[in-house]
Amino acid sequence: MKPIWIVDDDQSIRFVLEKALAREELPVRSFTNPRDVLAALDEDSPQVLVSDIRMPGGSGIDLLARVKERFPALPVIIMTAYSDLDSAVSAFQGGAFEYLPKPFDLPKAVELIRRAVDESLREESVDEQAPEVPEMLGQAPAMQDVFRAIGRLSQSNVTVMITGESGSGKELVARALHKHSPRANGMFVAINTAAIPKDLLESELFGHERGAFTGAQATRRGRFEQAEGGTLFLDEIGDMPFDLQTRLLRVLSDGQFYRVGGHQPLKANVRVIAATHQNLEERVRDGVFREDLFHRLNVIRLRLPPLRERREDIAGLARHFLQRSAKELGVEPKRLSDAALQQVVQFDYPGNVRQLENLCHWLTVMAPAQMVDPKDLPPELMGAGATAGSPSIAHLNASGVPAAAPAGLAPAGDLSLSAAPVGSAPVPVGLTQTWLADLERDARALLERGQPDVWDHLTRLFEGRLIQTALTMTKGRRIEAAHKLGIGRNTITRKIQELGLE
Repeated sequence: MKPIWIVDDDQSIRFVLEKALAREELPVRSFTNPRDVLAALDEDSPQVLVSDIRMPGGSGIDLLARVKERFPALPVIIMTAYSDLDSAVSAFQGGAFEYLPKPFDLPKAVELIRRAVDESLREESVDEQAPEVPEMLGQAPAMQDVFRAIGRLSQSNVTVMITGESGSGKELVARALHKHSPRANGMFVAINTAAIPKDLLESELFGHERGAFTGAQATRRGRFEQAEGGTLFLDEIGDMPFDLQTRLLRVLSDGQFYRVGGHQPLKANVRVIAATHQNLEERVRDGVFREDLFHRLNVIRLRLPPLRERREDIAGLARHFLQRSAKELGVEPKRLSDAALQQVVQFDYPGNVRQLENLCHWLTVMAPAQMVDPKDLPPELMGAGATAGSPSIAHLNASGVPAAAPAGLAPAGDLSLSAAPVGSAPVPVGLTQTWLADLERDARALLERGQPDVWDHLTRLFEGRLIQTALTMTKGRRIEAAHKLGIGRNTITRKIQELGLE
């Protein structure tokens, strides 16, 4: 194994780390400035680089950038006594493995360096190339049935109904049906009928003439005209307003439609593919969906299985999404350890494939190492098999960029949580809901009487009382109080000054 390089102008820091790593039987080489490190890189490279930020003769952030240009996979740990946001952001934007604020706990620093060494050794033994990715992934029998159906429909223009839970990939199947159809050279136009207000949906579908209604200053082509000669995908068709269902039925029956405010019939040379997560038979029985339209749409039905019914596909999908997220963000793709992959596969995914994709994007942004271990997974997955009723599942259910875990960058499981009412924040074990009830009562009183700056007022009271209590317990020792509170020493010093607690 190559040595670990320590770069710091502080002799005491170098000495402490050298001795601690020597006890772990890890080879070490020390430097006092970035200039010597860059010169040494012409002859050799380290297993891990641990560098201070502010040193005479150069910056650790600049050194990080230079090192990453030559050795992109080399783990670099940035340490600094100036624990500010800009330093942390600069370190991570530069590709740092981790950010280590001083003064650090020596065993934890050694453990971090150990993790970086393990990551470096894995990088040397794994050269994972992204394979050619097919348009749809799936080895599960249920997905193979879907693929076979797409193949059988490849020479047909027949109307297709796709059913499946939200996030299961219905639009992806619709695009595949279009791509492998005689209309592949035409447009594929998608519209979510549930996402557009009723008053606008008719115009979106069929277009409108100039002056048809207030604000219609020009003639507008609707989705049916845009999809001429191609495919129109009507997503969430079960939520279409009842009166518009009648107009859609007429188009499917006669092949003609009118723009809003128009008198000239237009021909619709369009293949319609519809999709829904709802049970349309039940909606027909409830009288909210036309039975004749249901039969018009339900010529060929494809059922897309939820992700929990095709667990054998999760590993391949996760690998694909991790590679895609890494490419979008311009970073190296993360990899799941065997233990982490087991957790990922066991989860039920109420948000289906979309939720798995969001999870992989979250890991690409938030996981500290290239190899993702179970402790790097968000709390939602630590209780594998959770369902949509889990209190924190929303962190992975939302579409778009996923939110960070509630504990920020802290490893999942650091805080033991007791059960809390749905919709409320969890309360640490040992506390009751009484203080929250008092806080709610006081906040309501302040808000009702129009107290200005309620947020700032209550936050200052809360922070001040918290810091005073910690300082009393530690007999005024600020560093120990900061440690107990889980904040940095610079933070507690700044807060004492801001809150007038000197």
